[in-house]
Amino acid sequence: MNILIYFLVGLIATTSGAISGLGGGVIIKPVLDMLGDYNIATIGVLSSFTVFSMSVVSLGKNIKNKVKLDGKRTVAIALGSILGGNIGKNLFTLFITILNNEVMAQKIQSVVLFLLMFIVLILYINDDKIKGFKVKNVFACALVGVTLGVVASFLGIGGGPLNVIVLMYLLGMDTKESSIHSIFIIFFSQGSKILSVMLGEGLGVYNLEVLIYMIIGGISGGFLGSYLSSKMNMKNVKSLFSWCMIIIMCFNFYNIIK
Repeated sequence: MNILIYFLVGLIATTSGAISGLGGGVIIKPVLDMLGDYNIATIGVLSSFTVFSMSVVSLGKNIKNKVKLDGKRTVAIALGSILGGNIGKNLFTLFITILNNEVMAQKIQSVVLFLLMFIVLILYINDDKIKGFKVKNVFACALVGVTLGVVASFLGIGGGPLNVIVLMYLLGMDTKESSIHSIFIIFFSQGSKILSVMLGEGLGVYNLEVLIYMIIGGISGGFLGSYLSSKMNMKNVKSLFSWCMIIIMCFNFYNIIK
């Protein structure tokens, strides 16, 4: 039963993540916090592997379908997010060491995540009313990527919602374009985080008994999400994103008060 739950968490999170650009980590993190079977660091690793698996499949499907990517600017954000991800990982380790209270650390993460997702939701549903910028400078895009990577890695969420908002407001992409490009950025950021863990402390220090089942869920979610995305219009994608954000906020609120 435990195995089935974690498989379903991986599947549902990455299916919705592949469609909307959320990635899935932002869903996996609060759900695993709520289940309470693993510590914060382990949850981060489980989330990264699951979301990375989804991104590989989703990107492969998009490339096969000849979906065009906004090369230079998106690559700059992706590369920036790799550097930011490593900075965020080190900041998180320092944060845990200084605080020396995992329960409190988890609650702080939940509060920050709740507030961040609320802001993202407001910006997302009002994208036609709030004027964005059209950043063309590649260096500026890289700096944005570093910031995204730091926040996503520190919170252990993969960064999907933040990527989508940045792509919409700073690069002028529409809902579906931002979703696809968000997955592209997640591929680099989560891949680098996994590599950093493997070359650093290694996987042996984590309890990864459910990892294979979550990866299978992530791969399945990548295929299913890519298929459903091709059948959905921008209005459907926008609706899914908004509802996912509301559900994520509810999970985080529960983690704050429990």
